[in-house]
Amino acid sequence: MTTVTVDGEHLTIEDVVQVARAAPGTIRLALAHEARQKVDRARAAVEDFVARGQVVYGITTGFGAFKDRIIPRDELRQLQRNIVMSHAVGMGEPLPTAAARAMMLIRANTLAKGHSGIRAEVLALLLAMLERGVHPVIPEQGSLGASGDLAPLAHIALVMIGLGEAEYRGARLPGAEALRGAGLQPVELVEKEGLALTNGTALMAALGALHVTGAENAAKVADIAGALSLEALHGTLDAFDARIHTARPHPRQMEAAAYLRRILAGSTFVRGHDPLNVQDAYTLRCMPQVHGACRDAILYARWVTGIELNSATDNPLIFFDEAGAPVCLSGGNFHGEPLAIAMDYLGLALTELGNMAERRLTRLTDEASNQATLPAFLIKHGGLNSGFMLTQYTAAALASENKALVHPASADTIPTSANTEDHVSNGPIAARKAGIILRNLEKILAIELFAAAQGIDFRRETLGHHTKLGRGTAVAYRLVRERVPFLEHDAVMYPYMESLRALAAGGELVRAVEAEIGPG
Repeated sequence: MTTVTVDGEHLTIEDVVQVARAAPGTIRLALAHEARQKVDRARAAVEDFVARGQVVYGITTGFGAFKDRIIPRDELRQLQRNIVMSHAVGMGEPLPTAAARAMMLIRANTLAKGHSGIRAEVLALLLAMLERGVHPVIPEQGSLGASGDLAPLAHIALVMIGLGEAEYRGARLPGAEALRGAGLQPVELVEKEGLALTNGTALMAALGALHVTGAENAAKVADIAGALSLEALHGTLDAFDARIHTARPHPRQMEAAAYLRRILAGSTFVRGHDPLNVQDAYTLRCMPQVHGACRDAILYARWVTGIELNSATDNPLIFFDEAGAPVCLSGGNFHGEPLAIAMDYLGLALTELGNMAERRLTRLTDEASNQATLPAFLIKHGGLNSGFMLTQYTAAALASENKALVHPASADTIPTSANTEDHVSNGPIAARKAGIILRNLEKILAIELFAAAQGIDFRRETLGHHTKLGRGTAVAYRLVRERVPFLEHDAVMYPYMESLRALAAGGELVRAVEAEIGPG
């Protein structure tokens, strides 16, 4: 049993991914004592506002364009129930379970900061649902990323009040039934709590955490696959010389070049310095420059997401002045623009990694491009056999789909709530698109690994079996060959491609290579 402590201040992307992917019953979630004190203090402030009849947005008034409608005291609790019911208007396929779990943890951590004014027992219910595997069914569409992820979060809160639907032990059940099965009771919301549960950036941050982790892995797979292609194409290491990259000292460019040098260390498949052939094509020669720039975008997405995980993103927020008196301030921390831009940037970087990989694949399969280093379409008896011809079609289709998806969602906006909320971030759209682009990239890289390994075997036929792959590419080649054979003749290829996609996407390839060469 692993314990993750929720305190509103120290949640990491790794924590989110661990909890998101954990099986129910394997994670314990504890609310830190200091966080409990902050939560209780903010709750007391809300109760004080209500007792004094103070006009406070979202506590004694309506929401959005109804901000000027004062709600009678005896209807304040119905107001909080109503916001959950009226805002649960998502549509489309449910989010994956991991994304729902990540959302729940992030929302709990935000509430634990003590600026939201909920009761500790409401926060405890959210954590208990996570521990016991009650996962609200959250439609993936319907959030504009300002005011936060209203509809997706409302679907979580809906289950907490005994409505909506939830996944529990593999079954999709009414919310109240799922809670009952887990030994939990729905909560009756009081002042401020419906608003606190529904207003924030948890969907964007959850997808951001999951995608950043996947993107970091994919960027390294791109280096590994690119290095294996370089060997199959008899490329040179000259372009990765540290002196070149020190002369243009972008940090991630230098890191990518160093990683490629370690992957390829000891290789006899590469060519030495040849004054008549000093340069490879850009998708080989410029891997450090392009892959390094993509690493920068991924690092930026990690930085933004990491800040967001420990941020108070609802509205209004409760603070205390120097005398200890509570102050309720309205602002816009729910606006998802930081995440929206970061996710658009991430999607662009992943698209570029796919563009590079698809072009390397084309060079592997086109004997004119590789100057007959390899046979046409990587197959013997071409004509009778088509070989890897159609794998490039698939990679091109995936790369083209990514290019269509990469238009920035954050560049668009449609006003909402009668023009009160007159600019939105579209961060959830940007994050969802980045996820699709990531999955497409993983497929392209799987195809490149498949083709590069085929190319290596043809090179061995020419060079002899005494030739050596690089320290990292030798590991990669072995893992590929454990899953797919060398193709002497045409065969049904899609199961092999899926097997390599799982190898690339699941992290096993990178872990195995880095066990040999060290982290990169």
